[in-house]
Amino acid sequence: MIDKKKQLKQEQKTVLVGIVTGGQTEQQLNEYLDELSFLAETAGVIAVKKFTQKLPHPDSRTFVGKGKLEEIKRYVSQHGDVELVIFDDELTGSQIQNIEKELGVKTIDRSDLILDIFASRAKTAQARTQVELAQYQYILPRLKGMWKHLERQGGGVGTRGPGETEIETDRRIVKDKITLLRKRLAEIDQQSFTQRKERGEFIRVSLVGYTNVGKSTLMNLLSKSEVFAENKLFATLDTTTRKVVFEQTPFLLSDTVGFIRKLPHHLVESFKSTLDEVREADILLHVVDMSHPQYEEQFTVVNKTLAELGASDKPTVTIFNKMDKYQAEAFDEWLEEDVKKEILTDLKQRWQNETNGNCVFVSATEKTNVDELRQTILNKVREMYRIRYPYKAEFFY
Repeated sequence: MIDKKKQLKQEQKTVLVGIVTGGQTEQQLNEYLDELSFLAETAGVIAVKKFTQKLPHPDSRTFVGKGKLEEIKRYVSQHGDVELVIFDDELTGSQIQNIEKELGVKTIDRSDLILDIFASRAKTAQARTQVELAQYQYILPRLKGMWKHLERQGGGVGTRGPGETEIETDRRIVKDKITLLRKRLAEIDQQSFTQRKERGEFIRVSLVGYTNVGKSTLMNLLSKSEVFAENKLFATLDTTTRKVVFEQTPFLLSDTVGFIRKLPHHLVESFKSTLDEVREADILLHVVDMSHPQYEEQFTVVNKTLAELGASDKPTVTIFNKMDKYQAEAFDEWLEEDVKKEILTDLKQRWQNETNGNCVFVSATEKTNVDELRQTILNKVREMYRIRYPYKAEFFY
């Protein structure tokens, strides 16, 4: 595994960098950097400063302009405990090399950070293989520019010293490794496919959603199982499937990896077998964190990702989770109860209209409105049995 050389040091301090380009607004960038800060925290890194710049397009050499890079350099020089700089967008190998030369500290981008988190959280052979493949795919086009960067990390590819011959040799090694990992992953995928086929004639339901919206908590609540749940991004990498029975009606419920903005396409490709649970599901439960300030954008990101996976036309129930937290943050304590009820009624009516009535508002941690959620899922499952396995449906009433 190459994650050993990539894993970030605990309690490392970092600065975050992002640019405003095109139709993007400064507010959007600040929201993206807030999320990047949460990603850094998940990786065990503390973000102490954010740098932003408006540019028509990224600088080809250093991503940000010369003046902004000088500003970052001054800050890093004045704060000796800053050992890392993280950019919110993907950097090329040469950009990483140029930035590190100027700043004198390790520099990574958002994709590298996400890969690091995935590497630290991959537990099964399948997840570890998927992450390792994505890491090598990320490194390959950046091999030359990242040469010293890789050499400093120690171990693995890129430790023999700079030089064109060595780089070309390592490029071949990386390509061979990618081929080997793809073959190994194909074998694992076939095993996973066989296991899914052996589950019998059960309706399959998959929890999907943005990362950290409470899918694993809902999984525990609905299946009465103990699935790992944590208030960090990408707490779940491996798909967990449980058999659930509501009123004599059985079905399979799966918890899947969360989606996120700018998810590296290498990860999507590598996690194809995990995402097959979504593609092969009969019903999707799209979980939304109602308390998040950008919940609508997260809702859109997930729907776009589902469309890319070819799963956007599946019967879907949208679960607006964390309603207790939403009300605590959105409502002033002096707000009259009638006004609160009116706001909630309008909110729920809006989303009822947008989802054609296929939505439920709950709090998984407080177990609020769970009965309605169970009944909604049960109705969908029974309806799907009538379509898929009509000869079985009569037994589930």
